[in-house]
Amino acid sequence: MDEPDEYVDFMAKYKDWISIRRLGIRPNTTPQEVVYHLAGIRATMEGKMYPLLGIKTGVLDTFADGATQGLKKKDLPQIVAKLESQEAKQAISASSTETLAPLAKVYLLNKLITNVGLETGIGQLSMSKIFPELKPPKMPPVGRKKKTEQ
Repeated sequence: MDEPDEYVDFMAKYKDWISIRRLGIRPNTTPQEVVYHLAGIRATMEGKMYPLLGIKTGVLDTFADGATQGLKKKDLPQIVAKLESQEAKQAISASSTETLAPLAKVYLLNKLITNVGLETGIGQLSMSKIFPELKPPKMPPVGRKKKTEQ
């Protein structure tokens, strides 16, 4: 196979977090594949940003899971209203400092919306529903070596 001329590269190394993603762009690479790859990079970054700031996402996840139980996409106004509830404010203050509370609230809003099957951006799941040929590549096992007979 020929070597690609262009790439979409993402590399992060911060403390104990390392993430490397690369997509070689070949003549047959579709824009959908590039966007799918970018959506994966976005998900990787978003999964790390809040915890790196010290926001306890588990507290927010627990609240969001309980608050959206039994709700559907059509309940969006009710879901957004939960963000202003006393319980949500308690979860936000338990998960972050006062300074970081606005960012914790953003995380919580996204989690509430995601829990009912809506997305606030382009994600790999929505891309694979629209373009079924987009499937994540199988990753080789990390850190495992084949046992050799002695």
